[in-house]
Amino acid sequence: MESNTQFVKEMLKKLAKLNYIKPAELPNINLYMDQVTTFMDEHLREGKRHPDDKILTKTMINNYTKNDLLPAPVKKKYSKDHLYILAFIYYFKSILSISDIKKVLDPLTENFFDVEDGANLDDIYTEVYEMCKSQIGSLSKDIMNRAETSDASFAHLKDISDEEKEFLQFFTLICSLSFDVYMKKNLIETLIDDFAARHNPEPVDKKAQEKKEKKEKKEKKKAEKEAK
Repeated sequence: MESNTQFVKEMLKKLAKLNYIKPAELPNINLYMDQVTTFMDEHLREGKRHPDDKILTKTMINNYTKNDLLPAPVKKKYSKDHLYILAFIYYFKSILSISDIKKVLDPLTENFFDVEDGANLDDIYTEVYEMCKSQIGSLSKDIMNRAETSDASFAHLKDISDEEKEFLQFFTLICSLSFDVYMKKNLIETLIDDFAARHNPEPVDKKAQEKKEKKEKKEKKKAEKEAK
């Protein structure tokens, strides 16, 4: 019987070899939509869960543009900056809603998309890529610790079969990893909400504001009249 630790160890070796979109691999020429989907599939196909899963389709690209996640192409061609944004969307969409992704990407596209002077998406993507790459070791170590902890769980139960014990240890690992994702997802959403509230406050509803002020004046007059 293979333990969680043994299985996870082998999986982490495979995950460490997954293709990522390295900064140096992005083309310096503009691409048509078919070329964009081919590029993304070639670089991210090893991350598919099922062989028929789609990394990126024409419909997805059109929807991203329609929802203002992705700037429109120029003469039906997509630049390197478009590919950077599509890469971020790909990594974000498994845990974030479209509205949250938009809140994160709007400042990026507004300030750094297709700029010639100062910080640009080349600099930003490279910095983020190197940071994430440097965390693979510590993340793998944390996952291995969770696997080892799950394999040591339920040792006190003597009246269950090996099959039942294997399932409970598997279930413990799933719970541990899921709780980690749950906590981090909540933290990410809170960070996004806080940033959006500070930098993009919701527009004031003038009618509601006027109604509120009118009500407050009426209550103030009533209180003054009762005081007399």
